Amino acid sequence: MKIRTRLTLWYAVIFSVSLFVIGLLMYDDLVVEPRANIARHREATVDDDAGTDITQIILFYGGSAVVIGLLGGWWLTRRALAPVTRLTDAVKKIHDRNLHEQLPRTGNGDELDRLTEVFNAMTARLDGSFQRIREFTLHASHELKTPLTVLHGEMETTLADIALAPAQRERLSSQLDEVQRLARIVDGLTLLTKADAGQVQLARAPVPLHELVREVFADAQILAQPRGVQVSLVACDEVVVNGDRHRLRQLLLNLADNAVKYCEPQGAVRIELRAGNAAGKFTITNTGPEIPPEQLARVFEPFFRGDASHHRGVDGCGLGLSIARWIATAHGGDLQLASMPGQQTTVTLSLPLAMEREPSRFAAHSQQKKS
Repeated sequence: MKIRTRLTLWYAVIFSVSLFVIGLLMYDDLVVEPRANIARHREATVDDDAGTDITQIILFYGGSAVVIGLLGGWWLTRRALAPVTRLTDAVKKIHDRNLHEQLPRTGNGDELDRLTEVFNAMTARLDGSFQRIREFTLHASHELKTPLTVLHGEMETTLADIALAPAQRERLSSQLDEVQRLARIVDGLTLLTKADAGQVQLARAPVPLHELVREVFADAQILAQPRGVQVSLVACDEVVVNGDRHRLRQLLLNLADNAVKYCEPQGAVRIELRAGNAAGKFTITNTGPEIPPEQLARVFEPFFRGDASHHRGVDGCGLGLSIARWIATAHGGDLQLASMPGQQTTVTLSLPLAMEREPSRFAAHSQQKKS
């Protein structure tokens, strides 16, 4: 039960009891005591209708007073709890990207105003903590790039030595793969941290999404060959969106790479691009283990890879879908993932179509590319 309703009920009970007590006192003063006095002095006869008249007066005026009191109590409690409602609505809107925003204060110094002040101080501390985490991650990833680049170059130079023994070559190749994996993790962390801090600038130009889809389809076929996965392009409508060509290609390639990696051996991956009235819809489906419902909400979290028993031996660091979601959101789009019990997982990407005023720029871009 809401506080407002509970306070109103309490107010109604107290108000009704008060009226009942007042009625009893009025009845005693206006009926019982006069009757006793008249009987004692024998000066007049008692009017039998007096009690009935008094009772009707009490019920009429008392009932009206109860109705007015209930309405007044409801209005008073609503008015008194309105700041609580506003504070609750404001707190609901708080997330890790707007912690610097202050909650509105009444300024009257009451309990709710002090509570709002405490909330503002708490969000300010959280904002500072998140900022320090971003700075640490950004600085750490930046400092790691140089030694990883040096290690990568030295290993490639060593592998180029024809006198290297086969066992040493195999060991160095494995180490080089791990260095490359670390470099991808560092690059992903750097991108997500800069994006979270608003430091990534995206180009805005008409991009033929259907061309990117065909390029990614060709890349996915190459990635699928070692696992025997069949990749098919079901449909590829002509779709033009406004955005950053490099980032959009990265988004599509991340989705295709994930679909192939987590597809069952000898399975199938279906790619589809459809043009809608206001948005283009890219869908990629693979056959593989079902993602439990409790994990669907976390698949876009950094480093989340679900059940390790199902993904053992699958290369990856859990940053691909996080980067994909950021790119989709930065382009005004939406990225959704659904997993069906029949061992089928579908990722759907929706991106708004390019504005009609820019077809000439797209045509010029296409002509330059063909020439």
